[in-house]
Amino acid sequence: MRLLQSVTFLVLSFAGMALHAQDIATTCRASSSYDVTLKPDSLLFDRPSPAPFHVELQQGALRTDGVVVTLNAEDQDRLALFERELRALAPRVRTVAQNGVDIAVQAMRAEVDGLGLSADTRAELDRRLSARASELKQRIAASRSTHDWQGDAADQTMNQIAADLVPLLGADLGQQAINAALSGDLQAAADLRDRAAALATDLQPRLQQRIQAAIRPQVAALCPSIQRLAELQQGVRGSNGRPLNLLQIGQ
Repeated sequence: MRLLQSVTFLVLSFAGMALHAQDIATTCRASSSYDVTLKPDSLLFDRPSPAPFHVELQQGALRTDGVVVTLNAEDQDRLALFERELRALAPRVRTVAQNGVDIAVQAMRAEVDGLGLSADTRAELDRRLSARASELKQRIAASRSTHDWQGDAADQTMNQIAADLVPLLGADLGQQAINAALSGDLQAAADLRDRAAALATDLQPRLQQRIQAAIRPQVAALCPSIQRLAELQQGVRGSNGRPLNLLQIGQ
């Protein structure tokens, strides 16, 4: 059981870091209380609380919670630029996320090199990792909303990857321990079980370090554009007279 739990942790760590490789909040010190959806003709920002719950931008026009907001010409221009520049930023963010998947797969393969997997298991692992990475990158390419990666959606993706890989890795590592025990090498069997259990604490920080080191410069390159968005929204107010604050930049 300890062996399977460790392998499960290994796979979930891989999946989770692949999804969150574009950690803009940390690198760019940017945050938002809203989810954003890129609709064909507008941008929709929504959140459960506080009001406004829905903010929609459409070529310089603004609606908050369904109410049309009267804007002066300068604010209309600002929001039109905000929408245009956010749409231009979206494919760049997707590219960084897809690169994060590739980096995560490479890191995963490098880390399992020392597990002594059989040739058949390694080949099957490579095949499944490639297939899962391709599926994940397709989902990233098709995504038009941050809702796609929140809560149950992200958990479901991790669980699907785990369900695909855990039995494969668990069976191979378990067989190695059984073979060692049957051959009379109880110490080797115990060492193998301990090494597998250690993955639960050792693998995640190693993978995280590999991925963050590779992806951070790509995320940092997005920061000026995110700062620009924060500046464009300044001074624009919603129907309640308060600043929109769609995006915040920390100090």
